[in-house]
Amino acid sequence: MKQSIMHVALVVREYDEAIEFFTKKLNFTLVEDSYQPEQDKRWVIVAPPGSTGTTLLLARPSKPGQENFVGNQTGGRVTFFLSTDDFDRDYANMTAAGIKFVREPKVAAYGKVAVFEDLYGNLWDLVEPAT
Repeated sequence: MKQSIMHVALVVREYDEAIEFFTKKLNFTLVEDSYQPEQDKRWVIVAPPGSTGTTLLLARPSKPGQENFVGNQTGGRVTFFLSTDDFDRDYANMTAAGIKFVREPKVAAYGKVAVFEDLYGNLWDLVEPAT
């Protein structure tokens, strides 16, 4: 048997502002943006540059109460872990793009890491794994 996680959903306020953030500030690739008429919503997928694994599905709230989870999908814990092959490059580029880091870079046994917020306040680790 072989299985993998294909997409991870991130609840966003609006598609276009989320696409702008991920493609312009984090340099993600817009993989797909298609309208789903039967559900009156868009199917929006983004992926980090060079990634061939799991992608991020940007999902607008579709039921009452879901909007309460925008920016708080995991109760304030780090939600996503963005791996990089060059921490210093990406940290500098992200800082220059206005990304807010809430924990400064540090070196840990597993690699170099810093915590940043996305446009809604979800927490992400930027990690360069130890070699």
